[in-house]
Amino acid sequence: MPRHLLTGEELTPDEVRGIVARALELKSAPLSSRQLEGKSVALMFEKPSTRTRVSFEVGVAELGGHPVVLGADELQISRGESLADTGRVLSGHVAAVGLRTGADERLVELASESTVPVFNMLTAGHHPCQALADLMTLQETFGSLDGLKLTYVGDGNNVARSLAIVGALGGVEVTVASPSGYQLEQVAGCRLVEDPVEAVAGANAIYADVWVSMGDEETASERRAALAPYRIDDVLLDAAAPDAVALHCLPAHPGEEITPEVLYGSRQRIWDQAENRRHAQKAMLELLCGAA
Repeated sequence: MPRHLLTGEELTPDEVRGIVARALELKSAPLSSRQLEGKSVALMFEKPSTRTRVSFEVGVAELGGHPVVLGADELQISRGESLADTGRVLSGHVAAVGLRTGADERLVELASESTVPVFNMLTAGHHPCQALADLMTLQETFGSLDGLKLTYVGDGNNVARSLAIVGALGGVEVTVASPSGYQLEQVAGCRLVEDPVEAVAGANAIYADVWVSMGDEETASERRAALAPYRIDDVLLDAAAPDAVALHCLPAHPGEEITPEVLYGSRQRIWDQAENRRHAQKAMLELLCGAA
């Protein structure tokens, strides 16, 4: 049976730490692995992407493979072919398949009939590849994940959920601070708080995501009003640990969930995060394709 990465819960703590360690090695020597030599990886995009597309396409190439980038309107799924049948077909041609989509059920359907690894490039419920890159960034910044505290402030969305799941596997204490009506469901090992200042006390990293995600446009004004107290600014960073850094999965809206001073200042590791997507995903592909 192939190894899939749908939520991050498929990984063990040792595997999460191994991916982080391997990602740091690959960052220092990007062309040192050729594990995908002579193989192709299908990258299916039903949602727009900048970081995910570029990091996976370049990463697969650096591993010696050929990235096959597929838009939804380029496939027969646009004319009614099922994702299960798409998985059957792609499995005969490629070494692994990634999907960036909406409902998690679409990813599950694709994986149900795929005989090669399927990995989540973003769904409404989860973003595990982002969380792996985030842990890599924390290790790179602080030297170890042991004892680190990360606080996510804002909507309890897919990014928050993956941070809670993958962070716990990596040994990071994750707190999610959200207003009423926007809170994450309880995830094992995650602390849920409403007050953002209370939530960031002692935190080594404060994490934000956009207030209005794809599909949330109809409630944009309501969301901005509710989430305004959860902006990352210098005042909130000052309430955290003395060495605290800001993180953001991007794209950012400066002046909303994060101030320009933090986003482009010296107290963030956001642009390192964006690069680290490539290295963490390469380590993840090595694990999945090596187990396939």
